Amino acid sequence: MQSADSQKPPKRSRRDGSPRTPPNTPPADTERSPSPDLHPDHRTWGPEQVCSFLRDCGFSDSGLLERCREKKITGSILPFLDESLLEDLGISSYGKRIKLLNNIQQLDQTHVYTMKVINDPIHGHIEFHPLLIRIIDTPQFQRLRYIKQLGGGYYVFPGASHNRFEHSLGVGYLAGCLVRELSEKQPELQISERDMLCVQIAGLCHDLGHGPFSHMFDGRFIPLARPDVKWTEVGNLYDMFHTRNSLHRRAYQHKVGNIIDTMITDAFLEADPYIEITGTEGKKYHISTAIDDMEAFTKLTDNIFLEILYSADPKLDAARAILKKIECRNLYKFVGETQPIGQIRIKKENYESLPKGVASAKPSDMVLEPELKAEDFVVDVINMDYGMEDKNPIDHVRFYCKSEPSQAIMITKNQVSQFLPEVFAEQLIRVYCKKTDKRSLYAAQQHFVHWCLINNFTKPQDGDIVAPLITPRKLEWNYTHSAQSPAHTREASKFKAQLFPDDSV
Repeated sequence: MQSADSQKPPKRSRRDGSPRTPPNTPPADTERSPSPDLHPDHRTWGPEQVCSFLRDCGFSDSGLLERCREKKITGSILPFLDESLLEDLGISSYGKRIKLLNNIQQLDQTHVYTMKVINDPIHGHIEFHPLLIRIIDTPQFQRLRYIKQLGGGYYVFPGASHNRFEHSLGVGYLAGCLVRELSEKQPELQISERDMLCVQIAGLCHDLGHGPFSHMFDGRFIPLARPDVKWTEVGNLYDMFHTRNSLHRRAYQHKVGNIIDTMITDAFLEADPYIEITGTEGKKYHISTAIDDMEAFTKLTDNIFLEILYSADPKLDAARAILKKIECRNLYKFVGETQPIGQIRIKKENYESLPKGVASAKPSDMVLEPELKAEDFVVDVINMDYGMEDKNPIDHVRFYCKSEPSQAIMITKNQVSQFLPEVFAEQLIRVYCKKTDKRSLYAAQQHFVHWCLINNFTKPQDGDIVAPLITPRKLEWNYTHSAQSPAHTREASKFKAQLFPDDSV
C-alpha cells in the first residue's frame, strides 16, 4: 500500500524568492469536478462554457447566466472572482458565494499551471505565471522591445542598450518577490494569490505608456507638440537616495545625453505634421496624436528615428538634417552650467522665456560676432532631488526594530549620521548653442556668463577661462575660498554678535 505522501505530486524546484503557484493538493472537502463535456483546461472556456460550469455547480439562475455573458466572464477570469464580484453578478446569498468560490478554487487545484521560466540577465532564471505570459505575449507589451530604457543616453553610453521590455520583466519579478515576502512575514494581511498576481501585473505594465526614446517623448516632445495634454532602511535608504541622485547626475541627466534628447525632440517636432501612422479603422495619426489611439500608439517606437532618417520625402528634410547631425556627432554645443543661489528656483512657466534672456544678455562693452538670437540657444532646467522635491523622504518612512517588530518608529537625520545632506533638492541650468562654429560658441559663452552675473546665479566652473573679462565684475566670484567672501564675512560677524553681545572677546 502506498503512503499518503506518495500520492502527492512531486515538488517543483524553484528559485528562492520566486512567486509560487497555488498549492496543487486538492482539499478534503472536494466539491465538484467540471463536466466531462467541458475542456479540462478551464482557461480555454468562453462565456458559454462558464455558464455550463455554473449550471453544473447548481447555479442555473437565468439572470446570473445572462450577466456572465454580458460581462464576458471567461474561464481564465474565474480564478480572479472574489466574494464582492460574485455579489455584483447577482449571487446575494453568502453561503452560495462561498460554495461557488470553493468550486472555482477546485479548478485551480485540478489543473497544474505550467510556469514559464525566463533567463533574466540580472535576476537569473525567473518564473512567470501563465496569466503574466499572456500579457507579455501581447503586441502592446512586445512593443517595449523597441524602446530603449535610457532614450538618447545610448548615444553617450554604448552599453546602455537595454530596453523597456527586459526592464519591465525584472520589475514584474521583483514586485512578485516583494508581495510574496509581505504575505509570508505578515499573514494577517491575508494577501491572496490573486492579490499577488495583480501586483505582478502592475509591475509588468508600468511602462506600457512610454513613447519613443522613453522620457524624451513624454517629458520633452509631447509638452511642446501638445501643451494642452497632461501625458503622463535608514542608513541604507539614505545611500539609496544618494545613489539615485548620482545616477541622475552622471547618466540619466548627462549633459550630452540631454542635448541629444533635445535634438531628437526638435526633429520630431519638424516631422510631426508629415508622419502618418495608421490606427483604428484606418484613421491616420501623427507622432503627437498617436497617443489618442491604442493601435496607432502600439506602432510608435524608437524606429520612428530611422523612418525619418532614411526617408526621401522632401517634407522631412529639416527633421532629417537634425538626425543626421546626431549620427555624425555634430551636436549642439554645450555652453555652460549654473545654479540659482539659495532657495530661489526658476518656475516651470518661465522656462520658455529663458533663451530670450540669454540672448539679450550680451555685454554692452564687448563686440561679439555673430549676433545671437533666442532661437540659437537651448536652456535646459533640471530639477534634482531625493524624490520629494525639497523634502527629506526619510521623514516619511517608519522603521521597525527587532525588539518590538510590531511598533513603527521614526528615526531623525541626526540619529543616523552627521555626514547626511542638509539640502535635498537643487536646480541645474544648462545652456547650449545650436550654432557650432568657434566664433558663435565664443559669443554664446560671453552671453551666458554675463546672464549668470546679472541674475545672481553661481559662477560657471570654467567662467574665468571662457569669459575672463566678465567674471571680475562680480565681487563674490573672485575669492579663492568661500570663507573670504563678503557674504561669509557678514554671516560670521552676525554669528559672533549673537554669541558675544557684550563683545567680551
